[in-house]
Amino acid sequence: MRSLAASLGVRPTKQRGQNFVIDPNTVRRIVRAASLDAGETVLEVGPGLGSLTLALLADGHSVTAVEIDPLLASALPSTIASYAPNQADRFTVIEADAMEVGPAQFGSPSACVANLPYNVAVPVLLHLLEVCDSLRHGLVMVQSEVADRLAAPPGSRTYGVPSAKAAWYAEVRRAGPIGRNVFWPAPNVDSGLVAFERREPPATPASREEVFAVIEAAFSQRRKTVRSALARWMPDRDRLDEVFRLTGIDSGLRGEMLGITEFAALAGAAKAL
Repeated sequence: MRSLAASLGVRPTKQRGQNFVIDPNTVRRIVRAASLDAGETVLEVGPGLGSLTLALLADGHSVTAVEIDPLLASALPSTIASYAPNQADRFTVIEADAMEVGPAQFGSPSACVANLPYNVAVPVLLHLLEVCDSLRHGLVMVQSEVADRLAAPPGSRTYGVPSAKAAWYAEVRRAGPIGRNVFWPAPNVDSGLVAFERREPPATPASREEVFAVIEAAFSQRRKTVRSALARWMPDRDRLDEVFRLTGIDSGLRGEMLGITEFAALAGAAKAL
């Protein structure tokens, strides 16, 4: 990977959150941990120099990679042709911002396996889950504390907006740590794997946007009760109290104690009033 980068004149940039995985055992471990079915179509975001891409192809999967860096995107096809010529027909690269693409560009992948750029990991993952219904499961590498937040259950110290929003789409869990020395350059933070399995969102008459508005309001003032925190979302206190009465949720709890089912119930009750 270092030699390839040198030949391309590539240097990782902090602006794009680039930390390339250069350890072959790590990329093989990630592919194993992803628990992919035989011959799945995998979406990879931020393939960089292609180390994880090559591991996915070697395991028999088709890969559609989304890369924002034009130099890296243009180099990937020749890298695959050189190191995995027999798998080149199962690889496609799209030069684009992952926040601006969807099925029209990358089709209907069933899995997402990626070393996500750390500075945009949460919005990218939530965007992909929103726009790509075909994604059934996946495994992504993110900053360790971000992994904690994504997989946190209600009531835990790290539970927050990312945890609740991710839970709308999927069951999310930590899937192991990743050492710093497998990256180039080595990051100043620890990394971790996060696995997700798609599930149906809670039944509610409210839209996803309406449920997410409740989540954001509930965590806007973490130290306050959920009733106080939701005052901006619903300034009419009598109506707000009726929402709590209809749902049976204790308005004296803090937002961090509520799960996605409760947030969906609050949004649904508000819509029904």
